[in-house]
Amino acid sequence: MRKILVFILGILFGTSSILAQAPKKLSSSEIHQSIQKLNFLGTALYIAAHPDDENTRLISYLSNHANARTAYLALTRGDGGQNLIGPELRELLGVLRTQELLGARRIDGGEQYFTRANDFGFSKHPDETLKIWNKEEVLGDVVWTIRNLKPDVIINRFDHRTPGSTHGHHTSSAMLSVEAFDLANDASAYPEQLKSTSVWQPKRAFFNTSWWFYGSQENFEKADKSNMVSMDVGVYYPSKGLSNNEIASLASSNHLCQGFGRMTTRGSENEYIELIKGDMPNDPSNVFDGINTTWSRIKGGKAIGEILYDVEKHYDFVNPSKHLPQLVEAYKLIQNISDEHWKKRKTLEIKEIIQAVSGLYLEASAQASFTNPGSSVKINIEALNRSNSKITLSSVSLVPENVSISNTPLEENEKVTLELNLNVPENASYSSPYWLNEEGSLGMYAVKDKSLIGKPETPRPFNVHFVLDFNGQQITFVKPVVYRYSKPDKGELYQPFEVLPIVTTSMADDVIIFADAKSQDVSVKIKAGKNDLTGQIQLNTPNGWVVAPEKVDFAIKQKGDEQTVIFSVSPPSYETEGEINPIVTVNGKAYTKELIEIAYDHIPTQSVLSLSKAKVVRLNIQKVGENIGYIVGAGDKVPESLEQIGYKVHTIDVNSIQEGTLSKYDGIVVGIRAYNVVSELKFKQHFLLDYVKEGGNLILQYNTSGRNGLNVENLAPYPLKVSRDRVTNENSNVTILAKNHALVNFPNPITQKDFDGWVQERGLYFPNEWGEEFTSIFSMSDEGESVKEGALLVAPYGKGNYIYTGLSFFRELPAGVSGAYKIFANMLSLGKGDLDKDIEIKG
Repeated sequence: MRKILVFILGILFGTSSILAQAPKKLSSSEIHQSIQKLNFLGTALYIAAHPDDENTRLISYLSNHANARTAYLALTRGDGGQNLIGPELRELLGVLRTQELLGARRIDGGEQYFTRANDFGFSKHPDETLKIWNKEEVLGDVVWTIRNLKPDVIINRFDHRTPGSTHGHHTSSAMLSVEAFDLANDASAYPEQLKSTSVWQPKRAFFNTSWWFYGSQENFEKADKSNMVSMDVGVYYPSKGLSNNEIASLASSNHLCQGFGRMTTRGSENEYIELIKGDMPNDPSNVFDGINTTWSRIKGGKAIGEILYDVEKHYDFVNPSKHLPQLVEAYKLIQNISDEHWKKRKTLEIKEIIQAVSGLYLEASAQASFTNPGSSVKINIEALNRSNSKITLSSVSLVPENVSISNTPLEENEKVTLELNLNVPENASYSSPYWLNEEGSLGMYAVKDKSLIGKPETPRPFNVHFVLDFNGQQITFVKPVVYRYSKPDKGELYQPFEVLPIVTTSMADDVIIFADAKSQDVSVKIKAGKNDLTGQIQLNTPNGWVVAPEKVDFAIKQKGDEQTVIFSVSPPSYETEGEINPIVTVNGKAYTKELIEIAYDHIPTQSVLSLSKAKVVRLNIQKVGENIGYIVGAGDKVPESLEQIGYKVHTIDVNSIQEGTLSKYDGIVVGIRAYNVVSELKFKQHFLLDYVKEGGNLILQYNTSGRNGLNVENLAPYPLKVSRDRVTNENSNVTILAKNHALVNFPNPITQKDFDGWVQERGLYFPNEWGEEFTSIFSMSDEGESVKEGALLVAPYGKGNYIYTGLSFFRELPAGVSGAYKIFANMLSLGKGDLDKDIEIKG
């Protein structure tokens, strides 16, 4: 099991980030704002493609200033991006970014939703995007979200009218939103959804434009804005002690794995949204103008509004509990509403307010962080009334268990505690992100339970129902079972309570490279999910591979403890690849899952179950050199991958680089985006170039010239300009330009076959201008685009070689792509063989 722990300092919205899972406890001013939101019956839906696409300034403004229910629909979970704080990529990165989005919404006051679309990586055009995604299914998910949320206003982050001008996912999100605007009200569209929801027609749709879309601030100032709504999102909230843009900065800073941590901003700031569907508001500063957002909007709402508007107007900040009788009366009336949508929504809101004004603390905490199907665990119950209101705890039940307590008065500030026994059914489902439970495709996640579509995370497996009596009116509060504990260095902590297997396994490596026919020891870690675990483990291998011993007995005494078992694996003599899978048998039942914990301080701990496996690759690979220095950039697994083929990789502390300290390395590799994120490199660049001049090979992986810029003025010893050129089709045709170059021939002959099986993309951020000293090794292009020749450039410098490559080795090597290993070995071996005399130099 991989346990990823990164300590992140910082305070978000007045709350330590380690309290990401702690229950919400509203202050008096926060209760007042909740009442204001309760009295606003309007909804806004913001739509874009990825985590970080959302405009947190606008979401916070609509939620905290307009008091609207505000949601963000991200079509993907950001699975195809990079991770600046840890090793999670692809599906695991999507899990991390999902939680970062939820954290951002906790700060800016919004809600979070998703479709089943998988972020497969950069896409240049919506035609490609919608071909890889299942357009009809993703469109159906957008329609489903609109029908369930019933927004009055939809705001698109991107322009649906400009395909090909930005990321294909971006434009696709807007195109699908525009199409769904009308389909949501068409009963013939996705009729199966209407068994669980109803048709809905939003009032207006907007495009969240800005000067950026016009090319310059000057162009935007000249633009016709008669069709735009303008909002000053820099408003100040005295009750919070923060301005709206400060809240927005804190929310977007929660996207830590994307490096979005930033300083807060203050002051007046205008946001513009351009009308694309529906009628234009008469008030050009009010997106809800002309829409009834009062309680009179719904049948029976007038009487409710009379009560709740009075509470809002005469709210007692010192003693909020004085309003409890009015709130309970309003709750009773809400239960009689015939409109099920508003009844459900406003019931949730007013129950939270009733709990807050009463000072009610209700908690169900398990005595362990997880349990197993068929087992039992103690649940500690706490109920506390911190007001002088008369409240009776009518019952507490652990659904589906029977009632465990009845008719206990909750005296002011007198805690009631009890212990329940949770018996977990044998057929209980394991805890894991629901969208990862089934095998999906490149563009789509598969979700068997359609009721889960759109939800940000899997619903908690067990809940406790507290039924309270408020002077004759019974109200049920549902609390998920959590795990509450403490650490000496962090204090009180919360994390989700999970249902996990009695045993999990994990391979030491995701990919195991066999560079020759020699056998290798392969270690498998067994983790016990219960006490006194005994069983057998075996390793399932592809045809032609031999493993010994066949089976191994094991015994683990304590829950949570681990044991490592070593198998000897021998590859076939020929080049091939496949998967090996550990299988554990306990009492006749087979277990094949790996448990991956994603644990950072700014998100709740996530437990992900996946098939325990490792890719095995038999290569006939040659290399020259042994000791490689590696300068870490934005984070990747290239060093571990190079060790797989026999290199000794040493991490270089940039601050320690001095004259002569690099000469011991046979080659130096610089990690992805190092010149974007490692500021110290600007002081050490000359030492790296001196290393090349004295005979070393320096390999720079891709950097960007965008938002963060480069930390050095001259990236290379010769002219070299990094662009945004990329080839996103991993199957695009590759031409070998420099067929006689040593890099293509020594020590491994490189052919077009070595570009088979690449994943996600060919490469990104290729240079588009370079000096004549460079030789371009490969050319490639996406369909319909010009040929790109900057994927791998080589230039001799002094006695050594400077190499810049945008090829996505950071994806290909961890995925076990054979050809990528051969090309990388050849880069490190350059200048160390007889073929150097064949190097062709441009010009």
